[in-house]
Amino acid sequence: QVQLVESGGGLVQAGGSLRLSCVASGSIASIRTMGWYRQAPGKQRELVAAITSSGSASVADSVKGRFTISRDNAKNTVYLQMNSLKPEDTAVYKCNAEARLWTTTFSAYWGQGTQVTVSS
Repeated sequence: QVQLVESGGGLVQAGGSLRLSCVASGSIASIRTMGWYRQAPGKQRELVAAITSSGSASVADSVKGRFTISRDNAKNTVYLQMNSLKPEDTAVYKCNAEARLWTTTFSAYWGQGTQVTVSS
């Protein structure tokens, strides 16, 4: 099984920055897209950013210009650099990866989530 572990969440004031990390582990044969989702209380889950294995990245309009996604394939790690944070960014952030083991087809895997709280 593929395991994803996020880190880097916390409490920050508006205008501040945080960097989230997500490390994938297991008998991984290949990882396609990795991404970050978030869900705030009372709101739908939202795709924040995604990045392919070749490094092509996309970000949601709501965070464009403020958030940057990147990955280190050698470490099976994806990052989310969050700058100019706003209270509206407060949410549980979850890492997602499309991956396969040597004995499986591609499937989606999720981390446990990390809380990001932005105070005004």
